[in-house]
Amino acid sequence: MDFDQLRTFLEVAKQSSFSRAGQKVFRSQSAVSAQIRQIESEYGERLLDRSGKTVRLTPAGEVFREYAQRMLSLRDESLRAVADHGNDPRGVLALGANEATCLYVLPNVFAEYLRLYPSVQVSIYRNFSHKILERLDSGAIDVGIVTLPVKMPMLKVRTIFRDRLVLMVSADNPLAQHDKVPISMVVEQPLILPRTGFTRRIMDKLFRPYRDKLHVRMELPSIGMIKSFVAAGLGVSLISESFARDEVQSGKVKLIALKDNELSRELGLAYRRNRSLPRAAEVFIELLQRRTAQSGQKTATRTS
Repeated sequence: MDFDQLRTFLEVAKQSSFSRAGQKVFRSQSAVSAQIRQIESEYGERLLDRSGKTVRLTPAGEVFREYAQRMLSLRDESLRAVADHGNDPRGVLALGANEATCLYVLPNVFAEYLRLYPSVQVSIYRNFSHKILERLDSGAIDVGIVTLPVKMPMLKVRTIFRDRLVLMVSADNPLAQHDKVPISMVVEQPLILPRTGFTRRIMDKLFRPYRDKLHVRMELPSIGMIKSFVAAGLGVSLISESFARDEVQSGKVKLIALKDNELSRELGLAYRRNRSLPRAAEVFIELLQRRTAQSGQKTATRTS
């Protein structure tokens, strides 16, 4: 058995299909079947039930899946550890973050990071915070950037980013004339909601007392889509202030503070306390800490 067979097995378990798994791992269905048969022969157990329309894990397969994931994680960890043997960070930085963080927070960070450490390859797992925390727990990624708060004692969490949540309206919306508006005025507008995530939970809680008056026009899966539709005048939404800087500068949207509701979003850098980090991850954490400290000093200077 080799690591390639482990990856194929996990993909079949994920896709519940030999053909779909083959497409993911770039192998024919017959080649995938052959790899699975080799594993089953080695273990002397049927790991996959092929009797129905979809492929399912047998009880033995459920047990093996956990070990397969751990073996692949250990392999990746060993590769990173060996890569750290030299003086300069190299190898792979395995990081998890959600889409908005990838688009609006990390680009400048990675520009500086890769300028300083060009031998490092960055691998980003993009998903929601709870999925990123699962990957951290399993050891599949080194560090994660997640929405706070996080209550997991096995993780060390450092706050790296804080931003206001504000109302976003089109430039010609009547509310654009105001610097602050109460929630009672917001709920008179058609709303564009994110489908899931932190901001959606905040909006659900904020608008709960007004549920009978709400006019939800759209639920959209990405911040980019929400910004485009708000700019087109189709509704209003809440957004982290820094996520709409380009649209504000171009005059497409206006950001307005909420009266009597100081809302914010915090991001934290999380990693396992009991796992030694590769050098590539250590210097990434150090870089983020420096940038966070510098950002705090700038904020203090502006407010003093």
